[in-house]
Amino acid sequence: MRKYVTRAAIAAASVTGLLWVAAGTGTATGGQERQYVVLYAQGGSAAAAHAAIAAAGGKVLDENTAIGVATVTTKSDAFPAAARGSSAIVGVARSTVIGHAPDDRLANGKASFKRDVAQADLLGAAAGRQTSADKNKKKQEPLAGLQWDMQQIGATADGSQRYEQGKGVRVGIIDTGVDGSHPDIAANFDRALSRNFTTDIPVDANGTTVDGPCEHPSCVDPVDEDDNGHGTHVASEIASPVNKLGIAGVAPKATIVNLRAGQDAGFFFLQPTVDALTYAGDHGIDVVNMSFYVDPWLFNCTNNPADPPEFQAEQATVIQAMQRALDYAYAHGVTLVAAAGNGATDYTKTIVDSSSPDFPSVPGEAPYTRTIPTSCISMPSEGNHVLSVTSTGISTRKAYYSDYGNGYADLSAPGGDVYDTADQKRDITKAILAAYPKHLAVERGQLNPDGTPNTPSVVQSCNKGVCGYYQYLQGTSMASPHAAGVAVLAVGRLGVKDHVNGGKKASPAAVEQLLRGTATDLACPTPPLFTYTRQVLQADGTFLTVTTNHLCEGTTANNGFYGDGIVNAKKVAKG
Repeated sequence: MRKYVTRAAIAAASVTGLLWVAAGTGTATGGQERQYVVLYAQGGSAAAAHAAIAAAGGKVLDENTAIGVATVTTKSDAFPAAARGSSAIVGVARSTVIGHAPDDRLANGKASFKRDVAQADLLGAAAGRQTSADKNKKKQEPLAGLQWDMQQIGATADGSQRYEQGKGVRVGIIDTGVDGSHPDIAANFDRALSRNFTTDIPVDANGTTVDGPCEHPSCVDPVDEDDNGHGTHVASEIASPVNKLGIAGVAPKATIVNLRAGQDAGFFFLQPTVDALTYAGDHGIDVVNMSFYVDPWLFNCTNNPADPPEFQAEQATVIQAMQRALDYAYAHGVTLVAAAGNGATDYTKTIVDSSSPDFPSVPGEAPYTRTIPTSCISMPSEGNHVLSVTSTGISTRKAYYSDYGNGYADLSAPGGDVYDTADQKRDITKAILAAYPKHLAVERGQLNPDGTPNTPSVVQSCNKGVCGYYQYLQGTSMASPHAAGVAVLAVGRLGVKDHVNGGKKASPAAVEQLLRGTATDLACPTPPLFTYTRQVLQADGTFLTVTTNHLCEGTTANNGFYGDGIVNAKKVAKG
């Protein structure tokens, strides 16, 4: 696969040391405490890096010896320049400001959730006619009739489930957390192996609410908690069990491992993300799903004239650190699957982006407009060894929001498209249905006093007095888990016993080959410049017609909309 391997911005894999560093004794300005992510020189010693960090004003708190990355906390404004001046350090990137939330800023207790157009278009969407259990066979789950997505890829009771269900395969959910108590997740959830690599951030450097008040004294959530809902949805798509409740995932007997790297608000920062990847490599995780990009830069550019030098250096650090972590996980047998993105842009063309940096590291910092040449890289979707997945709607058209590009898209999978309807108006049932933490449905006012949903975006399923809740979401974040689930089936079919970590193990290269070889080819539309028409509801109740054009390039076998095609669970499972 082509993953921009010739781009000079991606450095070779490195060796030792992930550090967490606290404020030290170097020259300080007396300013606010700040965090930095530091990249060691390849092949350099940990001792030399420790010394360089201390000399620049830092103190080591923790160390991960898998890859050459460090996280530093300091009050010294001179720290970045001082650290870069050492031959033991090759990169420094800002992380987050350390601080506590003023009580008055958190009076409503709400996090400021990060949303894109795919999620924003779900708000207020109506429901079309829903097929449900009355059309299901007895062997299907109660809500299988609402899972058009599983029908599209053959992940059904009479499809892939007859041949392979992923038993013994471990799938890592690198996301906002997983509700391990959800009745349609609990049976497959491995709490002992799960980890949370994040700490809640009440407010950002500008005093804006991020995650809101910490739910726990340590500000570190338990490994079976999800206060966003995104990660639980992803986990459910991949591996909700067959248990006569709700839905079934693509691989209903797989083991779910929460590798939380996302904040409650949906931000994914560098250090938790690389920690999750190296942990996956060290603990026998077979497949990881990555439905995110690493904040604060949607695109990381090493020499974009729109960026000041310190931002260029920061983005180069993100690229190199992420690639080291991806390389490490891949070398340890982890198949890497990522969402292509929801920006409705062609990643192989020069584009304009106004979304970054999306998280302020210093007061007053805000996003600005940049021209993005193709030399810039979005992580992890453009990383080497990563399968980038575009999104399809119920008709199999590429979803209106999905990023794409001939040579960027590796595979496609159902991610939902609420405008993929006959009248071009939103229908929530054309999104993807999967598990939803009950406490979030309650907190967001989506349940009646008797526990039934009061919105078409939430569905309830009960069996023998046990009820689970499910929500509709759309995005390449939902497409990627379908592909990850099929990758789990591939490991189940190809894998041999893992005598070190238990379970099964299969070569990521072999898994990729099977997914590509069995995918359902879809040609570019005719004409290849496809027009999306949406009837967008306005505040006054009228509809505004919105059209956009996306150009599909490539062949039937491989093109910018679908890559090598829509993943096919039944073909992978059956062999």
